[in-house]
Amino acid sequence: MFNPSSRRPQSLTEDGATALTQEEAILLYRRLILARSVEERIRREYPKDQIKTPVHLGIGEEAIPVGVCHCFPPGTPMFGSYRNHALYLALTGETDRFFGELYGKKTGTGQGKAGSMHLAAPEAGLMATSAVVGTTIPLAVGAALAHAYRKSDRGAVSFFGDGAVEEGVFWESLNFACLKRLNVLFVCEDNGLAIHTPSRQRQGFRSILEAVQGFRCSTASGDGSDLLEVIRLTRLMLRRMSEEQGPGLLHLSYFRFLEHVGPGEDFEAGYRRKPTPEEIERLDPVIRFEKELGRWGVTEEDRRQIRNAVDDQISRSVAAAQEAPFPEGDQLDSDLFS
Repeated sequence: MFNPSSRRPQSLTEDGATALTQEEAILLYRRLILARSVEERIRREYPKDQIKTPVHLGIGEEAIPVGVCHCFPPGTPMFGSYRNHALYLALTGETDRFFGELYGKKTGTGQGKAGSMHLAAPEAGLMATSAVVGTTIPLAVGAALAHAYRKSDRGAVSFFGDGAVEEGVFWESLNFACLKRLNVLFVCEDNGLAIHTPSRQRQGFRSILEAVQGFRCSTASGDGSDLLEVIRLTRLMLRRMSEEQGPGLLHLSYFRFLEHVGPGEDFEAGYRRKPTPEEIERLDPVIRFEKELGRWGVTEEDRRQIRNAVDDQISRSVAAAQEAPFPEGDQLDSDLFS
């Protein structure tokens, strides 16, 4: 089924599933820091009212797309939701077109007309993201079906939030993928909230994993705040999917540090409490991975240099986006239909 990445160990055990080289550890840290630093910069820039698109920031979520994408061959078709910044950055590593889009400029991924919630980079494997809950899930299944039709062992990956499992399209897509034994991995990024509403007030099943286990589908659940755990579970899931010749569902929980949409915190709203400093150390994927980097000989000075390089890249991209032209008026209705 899934064509394994060259990064995946030849003999995969529970311990081997987190085997990384120093080069990989540095690459993963850079991707993690890029996603975090980009969103921290958005938080600083947003009040200036130059970024016009709504932004659904994913601080706390970064380890999930970074870890999952690391386990797949380059160019694997990926599909995401509106909280998509870390997914885009993990796959592309670029910030010029990213910020161009957020500033509504001609240099953006959608020439300034798609906005934050509809980022795409087909050349890097990111086929589509969408503001409408659950709508890219069947697209991933369709990509997997096309691969099966062409007798290709390529797969597809669908990222979505826990609210999407309350949409009929999720269950229809899962059912079809299981029926046809398609090569698709469903990745549920579960922050336990649909805007302000917790899962227990929305979901009539005991857990997402229990609800899915009746399907002919490999399943696993884990801590999405732990980058090494994400990589371990993804690698083991790919092995199981290959052995069982069918789809898989990876359920990964994380803590959303910011409000549903916008650059601020919202703990004063009263629907959840602010985590303690001790809890933040466990919930923040950057802090957790930084504690592990010494295992690969990555020093504090190495981390500082990576952060500085990322900050310089972001500053150049923001400046370029601010200076870039808006799309011309006669281009406003172009590229709207495929």
